[in-house]
Amino acid sequence: MRVRTTALIAAVGSLALLTGCGAADMTKQASPFANAQGAKSVTLSVQSWVGAQANVAVAQYLLEHELGYRVDTVQVDEVPAWDALSQGRVDALLEDWGHPEQEQRYVKDKKTIAPGGGLGVTGHIGWFVPTYFAKKHPDITNWKNLNKYADQFRTPESGSKGQLMDGSPSYVTNDKALVKNLKLDYQVVFAGSEAAQITQMKQFAKEKKPFLTYWYSPQWLFKKVPMTEVKLPEYKEGCDADLEKVACAYPHTPLQKYLNADFAKNGGKAAAFLKKFKWTTEDQNEVSLMIADKKMTPEDAAKKWVDSHKSTWKKWLS
Repeated sequence: MRVRTTALIAAVGSLALLTGCGAADMTKQASPFANAQGAKSVTLSVQSWVGAQANVAVAQYLLEHELGYRVDTVQVDEVPAWDALSQGRVDALLEDWGHPEQEQRYVKDKKTIAPGGGLGVTGHIGWFVPTYFAKKHPDITNWKNLNKYADQFRTPESGSKGQLMDGSPSYVTNDKALVKNLKLDYQVVFAGSEAAQITQMKQFAKEKKPFLTYWYSPQWLFKKVPMTEVKLPEYKEGCDADLEKVACAYPHTPLQKYLNADFAKNGGKAAAFLKKFKWTTEDQNEVSLMIADKKMTPEDAAKKWVDSHKSTWKKWLS
């Protein structure tokens, strides 16, 4: 993936690439490429987790090599990405895990953002333990038994309580409320980013130590570190409406794409292509694994996937 960071930074006055744990407010950063009248260019928002990077890598590769567009990417946190999309600082967001408040404000009320269709992937957030620990202690998979094992999950960061490891504070998470409302003897500890969380989990797994972590699918790490979900109280529609009182599991969420409304209407072949961009969990994991585990560049990973999945992506161009 050829991320033209240098040109973008120069054009907007030292705009830094953003990480999941320290993103600037993109509503105050203007990309000179997004919504440029007559310019054959597209600016894509890319989140910090590797699955989102895989989406963008493949979309960017095809936009550049098949449709002749210049593509720029800006990494930005989940909520600020909606603000940036609404104001035309970016043209498209390819993976949203559900932000009802932003959807109401920008899609339904202001109509500055247009739905771009489903990504084809269903996302699910949950709490997981390594399968080697679940096999030894099968009852750990019921949340009611978590306090029984809290001592085994203690870390220096969690003090006298068990550690529930989260990634970035910017991600969709109800974990602090869940710990409180389910009366669990645990402390939520943020690793800071997906990469840092993966490093910690791989180290725990290498030493066969127990850990309890917020995690999500699709995610390539399941192939390297098998994990078993801890069943939280059943999710029912509306059970998470009050984020302070939430005491239920996370939903299974069909991931969605969103486009700037003007771009959706006037973005030509690029907009049409992004609306049709739809692949499977297996496709995304295949590219993610190449980027995160095999250390391929996003562009090389995208090229490898594109070369072997012509029948899939050809439909996006028709």
